[in-house]
Amino acid sequence: MTPTHYRQEWLGNIRQDILAGMVSTFALIPEVIAFSFVAGVAPEVGLYATFIISIVIAFTGGRAGMVSGAAGSVALVAAALVRGHGIDYLFAATILAGLFQVLIGLLRLHVLMQYVSRPVRTGFVNALAILIFSAQLPHLLGANWQTYLITALGLAIIYLAPFMTTLIPSPLIAIIALTALYWVYPMPLHTVADLGALPTGFPGLVWPHIPLTFESLEIIVPYAAAMALVGALESLMTATVVDDLTETHSNKRRECTGLGIANMAVGFFGGIAGCGMIGQTVGNLRYGGVGRLSTFMAGAFLLLLMDVLRPFVAQVPVAVLVAIMIMVSISTFSWSSLREITFHPKTSTLCMLATVIVVVATKDLAIGVIVGVMLNGIFFAWQLSRLLEVSSTLSEDATTRIYTVKGQIFFASSTLFENSFKIRDNVKNVKIDLSDAHFWDVTATGALDTIVTKMKNNHLAVTITGLKKDNAAFVSKQSTLKEL
Repeated sequence: MTPTHYRQEWLGNIRQDILAGMVSTFALIPEVIAFSFVAGVAPEVGLYATFIISIVIAFTGGRAGMVSGAAGSVALVAAALVRGHGIDYLFAATILAGLFQVLIGLLRLHVLMQYVSRPVRTGFVNALAILIFSAQLPHLLGANWQTYLITALGLAIIYLAPFMTTLIPSPLIAIIALTALYWVYPMPLHTVADLGALPTGFPGLVWPHIPLTFESLEIIVPYAAAMALVGALESLMTATVVDDLTETHSNKRRECTGLGIANMAVGFFGGIAGCGMIGQTVGNLRYGGVGRLSTFMAGAFLLLLMDVLRPFVAQVPVAVLVAIMIMVSISTFSWSSLREITFHPKTSTLCMLATVIVVVATKDLAIGVIVGVMLNGIFFAWQLSRLLEVSSTLSEDATTRIYTVKGQIFFASSTLFENSFKIRDNVKNVKIDLSDAHFWDVTATGALDTIVTKMKNNHLAVTITGLKKDNAAFVSKQSTLKEL
């Protein structure tokens, strides 16, 4: 990245980045507090962590305009560690998870993201939109009519205000206007203060108070590894979604190392590990935030809210935040994917739907993506195996059978490959033409060995021809045949 490009990412969209970052902060608060409870830690632990992650990753991250914080599937992993061993072990695991993520970036393991297909990414996005919406239901089900009124007014302002002005993001207008209405006309509404205790001041340095022994390391390593992998996966998925929405490219390797550095800092300041937050990131983009300044502001404004504007934030009706998150869920969902179901291949649709179902059922984005990738790999291997074609002809003197093999031979097509040959035949000679074939793995070469060996056992003379140079070295190395 050139200095000019880096400077453009900071200063190329100042007003919109600042305003979008401010709105993103309000969208961060309820989700971070909610996931803090999931992890079994106080709200201030998640809020402090989000502040630090946003500030650090604004400088170190590889995707401008992306919002990261202490939420997501990482909290689900952390919950078991906190319950079993206490919060100090969480801080230590957070530091180690950050170190693992730095290593993921340095070792270029981020390239594994290229195996996540578009249907899986679409399923990831749609599932997240559903989870964001479902997370708002507890605030609405059984609520009083005032809650529904404020939520409806919030949605009306969010969608109608842009027709009058775009200078200020409409969600910020909704927050200010409806909080003012709540002050002027007090109503029985839940406010941000009801979600949990809000932190005051700046977080201080914390050293995890755990025994420095191999037993402690054995405890935290599995959790740290899981947190690192889940966090990296969600961040890379979020970065990929932003790439698609903005039609730009990001540095995934830098995103991994940047997230690792941020999480290491979080651990030393008494916070929980975080990752990219796709709902808030999509919201940030919708509000016009595309630069690093919007990421920085999401964290900086959070600290400002927690310190200077804490009384105001505490009085913001939760119903307003619910309206914002409903808007984010609607914006996040890929509505075009519903239409694409009618003409996309069934296997692609199944991968997308499986990802959605697993994520919604488990509330774990990482598991859903893994299932989607596995299904996609199985379907791809199955489709590729069907492209294998083996035909045979007899020579003019009827003494030689000539097999012509076309296609890819690997573990999924090896059985079809074996079953295409006559092991017992009336001819004396067999010629196998591999000019249009490619062997990919030891299963494929093993199948060839099996075919030739069985033919020889049935007194057939076998000749193999046409194997290309770029494949011959691999086949000859793995095969036991002298004919090669």
